[in-house]
Amino acid sequence: LLAAGGDGGALRLEAAAARIALEWVLASRHATDVLFDPGVRASTDLLAVVQGFHPDPLAQALLAHWGDAGLAVALPAPAVHGRAALHTAADAEDEAQRAAACVLAHLAQGRAPVALAATDRALTRRISALLDGAGVPVHDENGWTLSTTRAGAQLMALLRACTWDAPADAVLDALKQLPAVEAAALRALEHGLRRAGLRQWSAAVAALQGRASQAQAAALAAQMEAWRAPLRAARPLAQWLQALRELLQQTGLWDALAHDSAGEHVLAELRLPQGLEADLEALDGAGRRLALAEFTRWVDAVLETGRYRPEYLAGAPVTVLPLPQLLARPFAALVLPGCDEKRLQAAPEPPGVWTAAQRTALGLPTREQLAVVQRAAWAHALGTPWVDILWRAGDEGGEPLLASPLVLALRLDGAAAPGGDARAARAIAPAPVPRPLPVGAQLPVPRLSSSAYADLRHCPYRFFALRQLRLQEEEELDAQIDKRDFGTWLHAVLQHFHEALRDAPGADRTALMDEAAARATREQQLHAGDFLPYASGWPQLRAGYLDWLAGHEATGAAFQRAELKASQPLGALELVGTLDRVDRVGGEGGTALVIDYKTESDAATRRRIQAGGEDTQLAFYAALMGDDHLRAAYVNVGERGDTRLHEQDDVVLLRDQLVEGIVHDMARIAEGAPLPALGEGAVCDWCAARGLCRKDFWE
Repeated sequence: LLAAGGDGGALRLEAAAARIALEWVLASRHATDVLFDPGVRASTDLLAVVQGFHPDPLAQALLAHWGDAGLAVALPAPAVHGRAALHTAADAEDEAQRAAACVLAHLAQGRAPVALAATDRALTRRISALLDGAGVPVHDENGWTLSTTRAGAQLMALLRACTWDAPADAVLDALKQLPAVEAAALRALEHGLRRAGLRQWSAAVAALQGRASQAQAAALAAQMEAWRAPLRAARPLAQWLQALRELLQQTGLWDALAHDSAGEHVLAELRLPQGLEADLEALDGAGRRLALAEFTRWVDAVLETGRYRPEYLAGAPVTVLPLPQLLARPFAALVLPGCDEKRLQAAPEPPGVWTAAQRTALGLPTREQLAVVQRAAWAHALGTPWVDILWRAGDEGGEPLLASPLVLALRLDGAAAPGGDARAARAIAPAPVPRPLPVGAQLPVPRLSSSAYADLRHCPYRFFALRQLRLQEEEELDAQIDKRDFGTWLHAVLQHFHEALRDAPGADRTALMDEAAARATREQQLHAGDFLPYASGWPQLRAGYLDWLAGHEATGAAFQRAELKASQPLGALELVGTLDRVDRVGGEGGTALVIDYKTESDAATRRRIQAGGEDTQLAFYAALMGDDHLRAAYVNVGERGDTRLHEQDDVVLLRDQLVEGIVHDMARIAEGAPLPALGEGAVCDWCAARGLCRKDFWE
């Protein structure tokens, strides 16, 4: 098609694509090819072509080939409209419920079969689920992409878990899909990972090695590594399919997919059954080696283009199908959801990246042609005897939506009337619950931390649930680094820095802080990309902290200890905690200064100081020291370079008041005083016990 010489690289690529397309056409054969055979033409008197909504190049070519013996039959538009009812829904869920109610109402009136138009796949699947819950069989002619089936999701989860940098959440998600995994071992592994906060799977494997106390979890992690290992090296596509087949068989997922209708389609589309991969070996470029990421993208693309259509349900009273496929179908009623301006456009946007001129040259439908087709399909749908048209007034993000221009025109013509809500109303008597008043006298707390006592002060019920019953929510293994992770990292950095500076007081402080930051990053296994938003402000934070430290040391303060674990007996109770830092002001025999780091806004730290006895953290830490001549302060380390010290005045007095309050509160709990849920505002917004106290359902 184009000589090898010259510099027309783009033209040569286009010519190669054209050659492949031509060879494919010559080598392939379709069922309709027989109609072009001269023998068939000579032995047949008439070829009737029933026209659809879309112009069909194949049908036009057949009519031209058959000449006078070819007849085009166009189905007439409905002479009259059916009874159309308009329904405006508040949101997607309201729309789905009202659409399902319309279907049930038609069936109750004996109008069957009912067509459910698939204008929005997510909405249609929700309606189908509601109908299934009501015991109504639904036949879906349109089907859905293989990537949205459970079988496709299981296979993709397994592939994503095999990447070298897989998050722990991705691996846990894959393990939950595998029949070969024991449930007890999986629970032990997940509990251990969430408790340790290990985000990356590689870190989890390293942490579990040699842990006799977690033998079950360690064995499962080792088994997962054995499954993941063979998928690390690059290889040609056919070898990838063989490796994936072996992985599915080893994990027990192969049999589960083979015995599932959608799973069979997934295996077939990917050429995974034995011998089918040979179809791909003859393709040009089949020998190119693919990395796991490239192979995963290929699998995802195959599942996105493949469709799963469930087997026909004989006698199903409801059929799901696209709007154009209503042509010449005798339905008694039609329920048409998704008729808003986004999902039912009067002139749909043509798919692909082609311009209008390119679409015309390639014979692809233009926007104008699609508009004609859309209006023809709409007019034919309105010929159904009973039609319910639904749309939502707002989208998920709160954006207001109008009805489709086709609906607005129908309303303007007076061809439709407002429809009523077909959902059956139910009277539900209010059943509020009383406020919980548990008694914790039989659940003594031998060790009390600052955060535990803060729970008691904020909400006695939270103290009962989280500290006495010891109920704890599982931590999320979120790959995103948040503010709390930054605070944990900064505490470790400052500890390493001050300990190194104490051992080498003449060293370069900037270099020491950078070394401490690198060490903390390694220890906490933080990835540079995830930590970038905080790392970008590190130079400012470092400079601001060193400036503050120089001024702080000029007052006679010197670092002594960091992350000091302290305890203090208080009758039968033991106060425990970890102090971020302890300085000594005024030399060896000077006053101890207890410091707690804060990375919140400086205004929030000032409010803590202004709260006096309401903020118990510094007073509690002072109680751990057993020193009547100490000082205590918050050091707010700002990310923008501002580090400030906020000292709590009269901390010894506040400590004594706090200790007296602790003794009084613990005595009342031991005497059987109830522990009501008294939290308000932000205390309740982020409370792990919110679902236990049932605050939203109180009398």
